[in-house]
Amino acid sequence: MHNFNIFNELSEHVMLRIYSSREVSHPGGWVESKRHRDYDLWYVREGSIEIRIHEQVLLAAEGDLIFFSPNVTYTATNLGTGCRFIYTHFDFGLGNHRRILENFKLSGVISGSMIQEEIRLFTEAYAQHQRKAPMSGIRLRGCLTILIAKIMECYALGEYQGGFTIPDRKQTMSLQTLEPVFDYIYDRLHQPLRMGELAALAGMSEKYFIYFFKQVLGVTPGLYIYQLRMNRARELLHSKRYTIKQIAGMLGYPDPYSFSKAFKKYYKVPPSQFV
Repeated sequence: MHNFNIFNELSEHVMLRIYSSREVSHPGGWVESKRHRDYDLWYVREGSIEIRIHEQVLLAAEGDLIFFSPNVTYTATNLGTGCRFIYTHFDFGLGNHRRILENFKLSGVISGSMIQEEIRLFTEAYAQHQRKAPMSGIRLRGCLTILIAKIMECYALGEYQGGFTIPDRKQTMSLQTLEPVFDYIYDRLHQPLRMGELAALAGMSEKYFIYFFKQVLGVTPGLYIYQLRMNRARELLHSKRYTIKQIAGMLGYPDPYSFSKAFKKYYKVPPSQFV
C-alpha cells in the first residue's frame, strides 16, 4: 500500500492540469481512431460505446467512465443510434513526473455504480464551468481530482482494475522497484538515513538510485524523506504529547536546533510557534 501512501505524503506536490473538457454527441455509425498525448477521461451520458485497443475490446454503457492512457491508439465505435459523452484531457503528475499514473493499471472502463457521488460532483462542476460561473475552473479541477482519487482508491482496494493491457511501457510497475526503499524509510524515519543504504536496497549505485527515484516519483529521495519528516512533525506537534527535543529524536535529527531549523525552513515558523 506504500505505493498509494506516496500520494498522501506528497499531496502538496500533486499536479493536475485540465487542457479541455467538452460534451460531444455522435450519430449512429460513428467511428473514431485517435491517439492523445495526455490522459483522456470520457463520461458516457447516453448510448453505448465500444473501445478497441491492441485487439482488446471493452464496452461502456450510459453512466460509465472510460479511462485512456497517453499516447495509446484506440478505436471508438458507437453501437446504437447515437451517443453523448463528456471528454476531459488532462495531465496528472507528482513532482516532475507527469505520468505517475502509468504505474497503475487504470486504462479501461469504470462502472458508474462505483463512482456515483464523484460523477455527480464532476458533472455539476462541469455545468458551472460551461456557464463560466465564478471559480468554476478551480471547482472543475478539484472535482476531477476527487474523481481520480476515487478510481485509485477502488484500484487499491482491488475493486477495479483496468481492462486494457498496454504493452512496451518502460515505466510500468517501476514503483515496485522502490517498495523495499519505502518500507525501509517508514520503519527508520527516527534514524539518520544514508543514501548508500537506500541505493543498496534497490540494487543500484547511489548516483543511479537518485536519478531513478526522481524519474519514478518526481522528487529526489532527499526531498521525499524531508517531506515525510515534516508531515510527522506536524502530526506530533498537534498531538501536544511531546517536547521539541523528543520530536527531534523521533525524526532522526541529532538535536532540537537541527530539527527546528529544518521545520522553520519548511513551514516558515519555528515549531514552538506552530500550534
